[in-house]
Amino acid sequence: MDGSHRRAGTLLGTVGAALVVAGPVMLWRGRSGKKEIRTELAAQKIAFPERGLPADLAAYAGRRVETGPEAHAYAEFIKGNLAKATGGRTYAEITTELHAAGGDDEKLSQLRQTAFMGQSLRASLMSAYQAWHLTTLVTGLGAALTGLGGALMATADALTSRSSNPT
Repeated sequence: MDGSHRRAGTLLGTVGAALVVAGPVMLWRGRSGKKEIRTELAAQKIAFPERGLPADLAAYAGRRVETGPEAHAYAEFIKGNLAKATGGRTYAEITTELHAAGGDDEKLSQLRQTAFMGQSLRASLMSAYQAWHLTTLVTGLGAALTGLGGALMATADALTSRSSNPT
């Protein structure tokens, strides 16, 4: 039984050490990822208007967009404005209308441009929001792996001590 404890201890110690190394790397990458997202969003100088926001976005009035949740809120703001401007139609729907009209309708062409720009901006902000969630996940997993690695190393130490000090 001592040999099996020693082998189990060695295996647990090795896995634990790997996790203790991997966990902090994930923590560092998660934090640096969030910093990069903040930097990129801040560089865009996007700010919510002081007035005229829908009730569900009123808490963001005058704030700059610098975090994932703020990017999501601004994307929702764009979505509402875009729906008003296009009558709820998408870029693809407006393009179909434009082609059906022979492609020469100036008003539909401008509306299609508006839809394209709005949907592109919204998609970009939603990507920042998703990246924010991924960095949160990576940070959380890094913390969990660090803790698990420490626990495995402590277990390995106990197993190794038990096999070398029989009672």
